[in-house]
Amino acid sequence: MSGVFRIGVRLVQGAPSAATPFLTSVRNISGKTLRGSKLSKPKPFPYLEKEYTAWNACLDVLRKNTTSRFDENTKVVVVDGPIAAGKSAFAKELAAELEMKYFPEPTMDNYYVNPYGYDLRQLDPKLPETMRSFDVAKFLQDPTHRNVATFQVRMLVERFSQYIDALAHLFSTGEGVVLDRSVYSDFVFLEAMFRNGYVSKGARSVYYDLVKNTFCDLMKPHLVIYLDVPVNVVKDRIKKRSHPAEAGSKALTDQYLKDIELIYKQQYLKDIGTHAELLIYDWSDYGETEVVVEDIERIDFDRFDKDDPKMRDWVLENEEDWTEARSRYMNKPDLLNSLNVPRFDVPELTVSPDDFKAWYDVWYSAPGMQYRKGYNEECGDAGIFTKTKVDFRNTL
Repeated sequence: MSGVFRIGVRLVQGAPSAATPFLTSVRNISGKTLRGSKLSKPKPFPYLEKEYTAWNACLDVLRKNTTSRFDENTKVVVVDGPIAAGKSAFAKELAAELEMKYFPEPTMDNYYVNPYGYDLRQLDPKLPETMRSFDVAKFLQDPTHRNVATFQVRMLVERFSQYIDALAHLFSTGEGVVLDRSVYSDFVFLEAMFRNGYVSKGARSVYYDLVKNTFCDLMKPHLVIYLDVPVNVVKDRIKKRSHPAEAGSKALTDQYLKDIELIYKQQYLKDIGTHAELLIYDWSDYGETEVVVEDIERIDFDRFDKDDPKMRDWVLENEEDWTEARSRYMNKPDLLNSLNVPRFDVPELTVSPDDFKAWYDVWYSAPGMQYRKGYNEECGDAGIFTKTKVDFRNTL
């Protein structure tokens, strides 16, 4: 049985909140075991295939199409914790029990493997050193490489992109989401890298410029579940799982792992706990998903009003506000434009025009890279001149 510390959690009690949001008609998340039946929802909007236009938004306001899909499980849940905590397995089980969509932790595969399955990392021998791929495996073996800063900024971008997708899914389907880590805890690794000399002060400054320019557009999670595992147990689990990149890693020092734990507890949990409900479990010997679900089912997410910092992002007063929020996440390219922060003063985050051109010419001559997905004849795409469906969200 896992140990548990409950922060900001109480049973359903007290007077109803002054402002009643449209988000849910039932206060508590429910698991399918307790509920005894599957959740029933209106037909979802096909957000992966269909553009969400101003006309769609107007109709949705009139018909209350956005909030009509919401129920007690229309929530954003994030599972967090140190390396090798067991987050992925737990998050999958939790999503299945709560009938929510599971979002795995993003990796650099999201960036390097194109929609046709072609891994662009195989082009590295044709590229200048500054433009070659750099992923977590390379970081673990060479944490002082010039491209570490670019790698961590790219991870921030990937998490930001995924969080937008998670919100778009929630608003378009009414189905809740469970994320394996999120964009909000990405800074934990940036800070640990900085403290251990893996990234420079300048790169750290650029990172926080990006955070400042993007996070204001997001809605924070309803619930964060932190799986607490001490460093000595983390080290044992890393050794037992025998990932080739982790074996003999120069990055995974005792100090680096201790810094991750410290930053999580002293900064991330302290901050996110002012906005979201927070459950912290001792996961040294793992734990039981059923126990966590029981704790979640006791949380009254609807007890806050618009003046309370907790759940403030999710206390909206009318259908127009909910539809406006939905429109924001349906138009992903507009949000990604906020990542364009002009900073040219950090050497490891800038490249020469010649290096960039060499990279561009090689990458965009690769299979599946010349045109948008669905329009690359050499990859087997057919009916190019008669296509009506476009992948509106594949923009990175």
